[in-house]
Amino acid sequence: MTALVDALVDSAVAGLAALGDPAAAEPMRAYMKSEMPFRGVPKPARERLLKELVAARPPADAAELRAVVTQLWDGARFREERYLALSLTGHRRFAAWLDVSWLPLWREWIVTGAWWDFTDEIAVRRVGPLLRAQPADVTPVMREWSTDPDRWLRRTSVICQLGSGAAIDVELLTDTVEANIADPDFFLRKGIGWALRQHARVDPGWVQAFVAAHPGLSPLSKKEALRHVGAG
Repeated sequence: MTALVDALVDSAVAGLAALGDPAAAEPMRAYMKSEMPFRGVPKPARERLLKELVAARPPADAAELRAVVTQLWDGARFREERYLALSLTGHRRFAAWLDVSWLPLWREWIVTGAWWDFTDEIAVRRVGPLLRAQPADVTPVMREWSTDPDRWLRRTSVICQLGSGAAIDVELLTDTVEANIADPDFFLRKGIGWALRQHARVDPGWVQAFVAAHPGLSPLSKKEALRHVGAG
């Protein structure tokens, strides 16, 4: 399997290098405030490359997929290589392979990526669907992450239900928000507001009552939470 994994990783890295635009790379790095440099490959081009890679030589099973994305992430010299690793795990062809055994890898990526672009994609598009599919297994993990020293894991616990709609677990939402309500971190406060605002689309009365019952919410969280319910 090693040779096949290496070949796919090499193809991914070479493909990104060929698509790179040096003139775009520095503005992209500056916007993302990234220490890791960019190639200058925009998202549409990365998505086309992903499609080509999967069509030409898709991973044969979950173990091979994990090996490919781990090598891409760990060996990344440019940020787009990590974006591509993350996108591979989200390809619809591999959706049936994703289960709770992937949580440790996503935890590592959240911690080592340590920025909102990686965290939000993993939280909303990887952890969230898994939480809805296997709540008994994932809910306790989110409660653990909600009190972890790492702020990005805590943000993940707060925003992972953004796509849940009416199926949201309000008890979990309450617990993860309350665990972080006093934290001064901007990304946590923004994430709390975002999660509450999204739930307000389903149950604005619940969100209004929650805000009223939690005077410790930061002004930012409160403003975001009530943005679409005529208060704030």
